[in-house]
Amino acid sequence: MARSSDDVRQDIRHPRPTSALNRWWAIVLLTLLPDIVTAQSRTARPLRIFLDCESCSSDYMRNETRWVEFVRDRTVSDVHVLVTDINTGSGGEEYTIEMVGLGSYAGRVDTLRLVVPPTQTSTERRDALTRIIQLGLVPFAARTAIASRIRVSLDGEDDEKEERATPANDPWKAWVFEAAVSGSIERESRQRSSNVGASFEASRVTSLWKAGFDADFDRRRNRFELEERTVTSTRESYSSNVILVRSFGPHWGAGAQAAISSSSFANTKRAIRAAPAIEYSIWPYEEATRKQLTLQYSLGVSDFTYREETLFDRFHETRPTQTFVAGYDIQQRWGDAEAEFQYSNYVDDPKQYRLEFDANLNVRISRGLQLELGASASQIRDQLSLVKRGASDDEVLLELQALRTDYQLNGYIGLRFTFGSIFNSVVNPRFGGGPGELLR
Repeated sequence: MARSSDDVRQDIRHPRPTSALNRWWAIVLLTLLPDIVTAQSRTARPLRIFLDCESCSSDYMRNETRWVEFVRDRTVSDVHVLVTDINTGSGGEEYTIEMVGLGSYAGRVDTLRLVVPPTQTSTERRDALTRIIQLGLVPFAARTAIASRIRVSLDGEDDEKEERATPANDPWKAWVFEAAVSGSIERESRQRSSNVGASFEASRVTSLWKAGFDADFDRRRNRFELEERTVTSTRESYSSNVILVRSFGPHWGAGAQAAISSSSFANTKRAIRAAPAIEYSIWPYEEATRKQLTLQYSLGVSDFTYREETLFDRFHETRPTQTFVAGYDIQQRWGDAEAEFQYSNYVDDPKQYRLEFDANLNVRISRGLQLELGASASQIRDQLSLVKRGASDDEVLLELQALRTDYQLNGYIGLRFTFGSIFNSVVNPRFGGGPGELLR
């Protein structure tokens, strides 16, 4: 029978009479003890992974990482893989991958980062994210039975084919542009609809400055043939925004914003607003992928030209405005939460104001049980552009005119409970992953 470590320690403190042969075996045992402990510390079963990633292709990752076991319950996993992302200045994405050890791996936390340029396809992004997650799992897998089969190699092909973009050789000077056009059409016997849209964006982001410009146009047309008449509707809008922000350390930012817009729904022929703004971040901005709490204030001027006479007998007016915004966003192992509070008013008449609050919460309550909550509420006292004549029945039903309201409310709640087998590493794409639609 093997002797326990307590017996060995007792023998060292209080030596017992023993033969030379027994003493020799004791010496051999103490010499081999580190190797025995190391061998026992290696897990015989595959590494269990809980993948917490909304932007990952989970089926692809399971299929390409068959040397681990994916589970759907964090509490039975060995490693919690938490993936979050944030937009980069070039229009790409920076992923932060946190590997959190659980159970026998508790205490080990590794963080990796991956920057994906905007020119990559979804397939290239999927492959890169899968590779970096696999790399992060290697230190954990090294403590399992497959440790002796792990091989790590360096692929230098990308370095040979593509020179790394730096400020010295970037012909675009960090500027990124994006243009898009779209159109759709839908027809039936008694109704038809069409939509045309276009957009343009330009941005330049450095550690010190952030500049951006965007413009959007949208036009929707509908036609309905009723029993006694035909109803047509057209809804059109455009907007353009400019922003310039300078960084002042890890917590402060200051800049200016300007916008011009037009909307048939809001009765604005032209709306112009310009305002300087300042923002303070409670946590350093570099932690934005995990947690963020910001406070922003702006003070400016708004100029309105209306399509029709308003409730206040105006076709044009210029008003001083101010806005305060508090935003909170956190992504942790227990789930994620975000909330925003916004207050704005017209400085010359504080009774004309708007309060807005929006919040979303996703929490893992217990094994397999997840709670989803969301709510938004607004108190509205600043509808300056409402048409004086009111809205016709057709305009109300077709949502062609904004209607007077003192508030807006929205909310949802959901519970998701998953039970049964905790193992889900197998990928089977037959029939599209579901039973299909049998009846219509």
